[in-house]
Amino acid sequence: MRTFLSAVLVALVVLLVPTSAVAYWADRELGDTDRYSAAMAPLARNPAVQEVVVTQATRAISGQIDVGPFQGGVEELIAEALRSFAGTPAYRTAWDAANRAAHTAFLHALTTGDGNAVTVDLAPVVAEVKAELVADGVPFADRIPETHVSAEVMEYDNLGALRKGFRMLRTAGIWLPLLTVAAAVAAVAVAVRRRRAVMATGLGLALGGVLLWAAVALCRRISLDDLPADISRPAAEAVYDALTAFLRTTAWVVLVIGLGAALAAWLAGRLRRTP
Repeated sequence: MRTFLSAVLVALVVLLVPTSAVAYWADRELGDTDRYSAAMAPLARNPAVQEVVVTQATRAISGQIDVGPFQGGVEELIAEALRSFAGTPAYRTAWDAANRAAHTAFLHALTTGDGNAVTVDLAPVVAEVKAELVADGVPFADRIPETHVSAEVMEYDNLGALRKGFRMLRTAGIWLPLLTVAAAVAAVAVAVRRRRAVMATGLGLALGGVLLWAAVALCRRISLDDLPADISRPAAEAVYDALTAFLRTTAWVVLVIGLGAALAAWLAGRLRRTP
């Protein structure tokens, strides 16, 4: 009975590893403005994301001013200025400000909000670009009004179906990881042969890490295959990878810890048999 109970607990650990990692990620990574902004910050240097920002902001700014026959030239000036601006520290500052402002809307979309898109409000970027254009003496730049435009970097047809699961994961928060640790300790504690139980639990942790990595990869493929044609796939890939970096790192850490524990237990057994 004790061996059977230990085996059941090891199986539970395998299932709890990916679930608890996702719960912690949803609560402490996506649910925290500072960590969310830190995850999105590197995207300011991503060329695909920069191109989305340039395209959306150019379209929004040019739509707010009418200069007649000079419209095409002004649009080219704005687009060129945006591309130049995208490589500056000021752009990265504006990008961080935009993402912090968008975090509330992001959580709203994943909890009780409407819509199926993950967007970034480009108002801080537009304001910085306007200041740069005015300072450089670009014609008609002073006519650019305060513009709020949302750049869609990811969109789903079934985002609404994910909201209930997201709320449940946030509720679980820290409790599922604690339950995972408790189940692993209990699997060893109740076993008749502790060393073998440590090996089994370590392998269970490693298997859970593999399942987590596979789940992240599968969700990536499903999410990106579901993108509308007008959404930049490279930009969406960059956003998905940035948001799920914690899960991929966790999968590798758990895999290493599990294999290390199993190997240590195996070596301990071999050394014990050595005369």
